[in-house]
Amino acid sequence: MLGNDTRKKLENIVKGVILEGDEDNCTAARNLLCSSFRTSTTVKKDFEGQFRIKKEQAKFLKEHSYLEKWWVNDLPDEGSFLTRGGEAKIYFAPDHRSVIKVNDAIYYATWLEFFNSLVIHNLLFEETAYNFLGFTEKDDLLLAVLKQPFITSDAPVNLKDVKKFLAFNGFTNTKRNDYFNQELGLILEDMHDENIIVNSNKLFFIDTVFYTVSE
Repeated sequence: MLGNDTRKKLENIVKGVILEGDEDNCTAARNLLCSSFRTSTTVKKDFEGQFRIKKEQAKFLKEHSYLEKWWVNDLPDEGSFLTRGGEAKIYFAPDHRSVIKVNDAIYYATWLEFFNSLVIHNLLFEETAYNFLGFTEKDDLLLAVLKQPFITSDAPVNLKDVKKFLAFNGFTNTKRNDYFNQELGLILEDMHDENIIVNSNKLFFIDTVFYTVSE
């Protein structure tokens, strides 16, 4: 179950409040965006307006990335390429214990939604936490470069176990592989077997898509 400190942080994320205390890079980028942009609580609506905001945020982040030393010039070579996910190209990291994900944030209406999702993931799934390394750019498209622990699978995922685990933590299955936590105001989508790994009878969530909602 979630501790009080985690719950408070999640509440502040949903409300669009700056997170105080020690800042990892994911939280720092999220707080930077919160200082100038409002957190959206309307999920998957007003795409035209949100697309305009996303472009403004991309410009804002690119300008600040030089000040924050968040610009990545050296990306993994193609020899370390592993696979392509829905929103990211994934590479094997040089340390052989991590993967590098080059993410275009296509699942999110804004960059603030993207970083909210990363911070939420890191709060709920510490063992597969993302480390934000910085940004890069390709074909005028801003890309986030992330590092994440590499987890190997030793058994197939049983989605009934996923449903049971998420229900224990307050998430109700709404349809297929999508979930909603009414108390926290969190939507969790796309929890199929390619986004979760089983190792030693334990579930590891490696790709999550969170959205925040509030009344």
